[in-house]
Formats: sequence, structure tokens, C-alpha cells
Amino acid sequence: MVWPRFMCSSPSLFLGFVIFLVSITWQRMATSQSDFEYYNCQNEQGNYTADSTYKANLDHLLSTFTTHRQIDYGFYNLSYGHDREANAIGLCRGDVGPDDCQTCLNNTITLLIKNCPTQIETIGWYDECMFRYSDRSIFGVMEPSPAVFSSRTRNASDPERFTQAARNLLEQLTSEAAAGDSRLKFADGDAEIPNYWPIFGAVQCTPDLSANDCTNCLLGAIAQIRDCCDGKMGGRVGRPSCNIRFDIDPFIQNRPESVPPPLNLPNTTATTPQGNSSGIVVFIVVPLIVVIIAAVALIIISIFLKKRKPRSYSAQNLPEDEVTNVESLQFDFDIIRVATDGFSDENQLGKGGFGAVYKGRLSDGQSIAVKRLFQGSRQGDDEFKNEILLVAKLQHRNLVQLLGFCFKHHERLLIYEFVENSSLEKFLFNPIKREHLDWKTRYNIIDGIVQGLIYLHEDSQLKIIHRDLKACNILLDEEMNAKISDFGTVKLFDHDQTQGHTKRIMGTFGYMAPEYAWNGHFSVKSDVFSFGVLILEIVSGQKNNRAQTNKEVEESLVSLAWRSWGNGNALDIVDPCLRNGSRTEMGRCIHIGLLCVQANLAARPTMSTVLLMLNNGSFSLPTPSQPAFFVNSAASRMRGQSQGHNETQGLNYMSISELYPR
Repeated sequence: MVWPRFMCSSPSLFLGFVIFLVSITWQRMATSQSDFEYYNCQNEQGNYTADSTYKANLDHLLSTFTTHRQIDYGFYNLSYGHDREANAIGLCRGDVGPDDCQTCLNNTITLLIKNCPTQIETIGWYDECMFRYSDRSIFGVMEPSPAVFSSRTRNASDPERFTQAARNLLEQLTSEAAAGDSRLKFADGDAEIPNYWPIFGAVQCTPDLSANDCTNCLLGAIAQIRDCCDGKMGGRVGRPSCNIRFDIDPFIQNRPESVPPPLNLPNTTATTPQGNSSGIVVFIVVPLIVVIIAAVALIIISIFLKKRKPRSYSAQNLPEDEVTNVESLQFDFDIIRVATDGFSDENQLGKGGFGAVYKGRLSDGQSIAVKRLFQGSRQGDDEFKNEILLVAKLQHRNLVQLLGFCFKHHERLLIYEFVENSSLEKFLFNPIKREHLDWKTRYNIIDGIVQGLIYLHEDSQLKIIHRDLKACNILLDEEMNAKISDFGTVKLFDHDQTQGHTKRIMGTFGYMAPEYAWNGHFSVKSDVFSFGVLILEIVSGQKNNRAQTNKEVEESLVSLAWRSWGNGNALDIVDPCLRNGSRTEMGRCIHIGLLCVQANLAARPTMSTVLLMLNNGSFSLPTPSQPAFFVNSAASRMRGQSQGHNETQGLNYMSISELYPR
């Protein structure tokens, strides 16, 4: 970023520059209009009735849309219902923060309900967001219409030259946005025109589009500039799947460092914009002086002092404010000892590689689960405090909530919410209790696990890989909703890292992806593999390493499912207890499970795609390739013989999580 040289050489010139900017700021603020707003009820798609299934599904979806899970990247898609499914997409501008995004989406939902009370399909835009819903599948589909246009009323002094520069800028940004991932496809930038105002631009696609569809959508929108904004000093085109915008005013909230217009512009008075149309909002940062000074200071610091490697969090280098947050969660040891009746055997709920878990009851009647780490545990003080700091930040209805901790002498305790119905394992593999797991309940459990993993992989502030997803780590509340538990120790990596490697293999053999079990490579696709094993267990009621087969040779559930699917008899593995329920859904879950356990990790779907597969029956499932056949007795013996004692011992440890800061 280039700053005028006089800002560092002369205080009086700098003050004059600030006064100039403030005057321009107030002039533009005085002429700015209200938030851009547009909606389309799309009457051609028809109406629904007050007692229809679609209305019930839509009401549920809209009432929980922005509260269902956190919006970190401004994109949200959700479906609800099996018959007359309601589908919705929300997209916020790429620079808008989570709180503002949620407010904007809620406002748009309110607007659409008010103005389109019975329409099946609607779409609405604010300056900061877009929201749409329909009874048809709209995920991953590039849709160019209905489109909305808006432009400044004032023409550029050199319309042809200005418009071409704007188009060039937007086309350059298109490739950057299209290269984004499934969380964000957004790019913004600016371009200089000699002796003229700079042009600011931004382009964005819904991130469920492929790179090719995103590119086509944006290029089509850019081509529509001639229909709405040709020669204008600013304009925007909004489509259901993408949007573009250009302007002589900076409108991106997180770019206060944008280069200000040069002072020696010819005919400044004639070219200074006098106002926007009702469709354009000018975002001006009011405390401009503070922003400029802070930006200059930040540049100086970053140049001379900030060339450092990314740090990892440990007990020694936690930020002071985070240490304070951790300490606020601390429980008194004696209170927990009394709550668990002295950690009595009667209150013990289970035991793992790092410690035992006890049920307790606080003096106010609240039930808790206490994880008491073994004194000889390999989990050190740093790892223990990491778990507190990071897991306490996780807030999702399908994750077990960490309430606090206790740290006294050699005692280290983690206090979690108590989940009434214990683990899925105690129901699923119990010949009596599994009768309580009808198909509707199992399908809801599967959906909850998927929602929890999407939060861990994509929507939380930290990118988390669980690495020990299995039936005993899925807890069930009183309504039999799934809650993922047991996050173990954690590590932090660079935000752009997509996979990691470790020599310390920790998890449960049989659920581990082959690339992790053999080579220590892990990624979100490692969790996808574990989920694939788990969904097959839920459908079949069998453990992966104890699948019932007529063959004398021991066979894993994954192997059995693959063989049955290949023979056209996939439903043969369905739990005999499931006498009722949709056989189509059961077969679809088996198909999804086989897609998740493919040996080729690149072929495995993401958890967001899994959610789409589960909730959209019209979504065409690809044919799975051969899974990894390593979970059988022969492979287990080979693994045990090829590894040293210390590494194989790690297979019994509790779960490990890998977190990537964003």
C-alpha cells in the first residue's frame, strides 16, 4: 500500500490532508441514501396454503435459520423436511462480520415473510446480504435470474474509459473469487485511472458453486453492466448465485487502508460525486483520522517488528485476556469431590486412555460429567490448558459443552454438561436397548452428527479435526439428539493448512482412515472416513470389527457393506430391528457411508456435501470406489507386528483434535 509522502514529513500538510478527507466524508455522508432493498416473490412458482406441509417445513426452517449454527463466512444453506422440503440460502457480502450478517439475514427473512406471505419461492437483497428460499433444490445450482440492477445517477466524465476500467477490474477479481473454497468465494480490489478517481470493486458467488459455474455467473453479471450502469460512476448487479459491484467510493468495511484519491485531480469540483441513487449505499468510516493513524502505525510495525512465525498456544504463551477467560471457568476441587461422592466407583460412567469420567451433582442440583485425568497421563499441563481454552469456545447443539475445569496439584478435572442417555454405543450394540432406536431416531442421530462435524470443520472459529469419531463418543440427550464428545489434546497450525502429519497415532483402530493409520496423515477427510464407518454401524446395528457374516473368514462391516452393495443387496446389512422406516433412506445412508470410506481421500465427500445428500433425495449420488480393506484380523496382526510397543499403545488413547486457526 502506498501512502502520500507528506504524511510522514510535515504535520501541517498531514493535518490539511485530514481536513480534506473529513470534508469529503461529511459531504458523502450527507448525500448517502438508505440501505439498498429489493425483493421478488416469484409468483410464477405458485403459492402454498396455510395448512400445507411446505409451510410447516418453511416456518421451522426460517425460525431457526440463523440460530441453527454460527455464521463465520457469510454463507448459509439449510433444508428441512422430507416431504415438500424447504430449502434456503443466505449469503452475506464477504467483508461483513458474523453479527452483522445474522442481523441482515434476519431482516431479510422478516421482509420476505411480510411481502411474500404465501409464495413458494422468493428472494430478497439488502446491501450486505441476500436471502432466498424454495421448495426445489437450489444448492449447487448456478441461477442468473431474477437479477437486480442499481447504478449511480451521475455519469463519469469519460464514460467509455471509466466503464472499461471497471469491467477490467471486475474480470480480474472473478478468477480470484472463483478459486475460493466451499466457505467463501469473494474478492475485492481497486484500480487507478490516471488523473481520475480510483475505482473500487467486489465480486462474489455463493460458495456452493463450482469454480466454472462461479466464473460463468460473474462474467454474465459483468456483461449486464451495459444494461444498467454503462458510463455511470458506480453500479451493481445482483443475481441469485452471484453479484458484482463497482464504485468510486470505498464500500468494503474491512479495507480502511484503501488509497485515498490524489489531491491534484483536475476539475475536482466537477467530478466530486454529489449523491447516490437509492440502490447504492456508501460505507464511510466516521472516525477517519483514527483509522488513518492506526493504519500508518500498523504498516510501520508490520515492516520493522512483525516478521515472526505463527505462534502456537501453550500454557506459557497464552494471551493474558485468554488466561483470564480460562480462569473464569475454574471450579473448586472440593466442590467437585463432593459432587461426585469422592469420585466413587458407583458414579463412574466410563474410563479411557487419559482418565475416568464420573457423574456428579452440584449443590444447585445441576448434573455434571467430570473427566478426571490420570496422574500419569501423557496429556501435560500445556495440553490440558489448550483443551480448556479451545473446547470452551465451541458452542453448538450437537457438541457436548465444556462447563469448566479444576487444576489442583496433580489433579486435573474437566467438567462437562451431563448428557442423560449416555453414549450411542450403549444403545446401538445392546440387543435390548437398540429396540428403542427406530429408524426415525437413528436418522435424527445421523443428521445431528453431520451438523456437529460441519460446525467443527467449517463453521467454528477454529478448524477442528476430531480424529476419534466413534459410537462411544456420540452422546445422546434426553430427546435422543446426538452430541459429539471427547476432544482430547489440541494443536494449532497455519490457517491455510489443509492437512497435517503426526508420528503419534492416537485414536481407535477400525475407525481410522488408512492414510492416518498407516502414515499419520490427517485432514477433514479423516473424520469423513470415521463418519462413514459410524453411519454403517448405525444402519446395521453391528460393530465394524464384529460384523456378522456367513463366511468363516473374519470380515469388517465396511467390507461386508461393500460386498453387499456390489451384489445389489445393500439392504441385507440393515438391522433386523428396523421393521419400519424408509428403506430408501436406509439404502441412501449405506450408499453415503460407502462414499465416505473410499480409500481415495480425494473422492470422499465433505460433510457439507453429506448433509446435502441426506436432506435432498433428488441429489444424485456418485458411484463409490473400493473402500480401504484394512480393518480385519489379518491386517490388525500385521499392524501390531510392524509397530513398536509405544506406537501401538497409542491406539487405545482417547480422542485427539487438530485445530487450525482462521
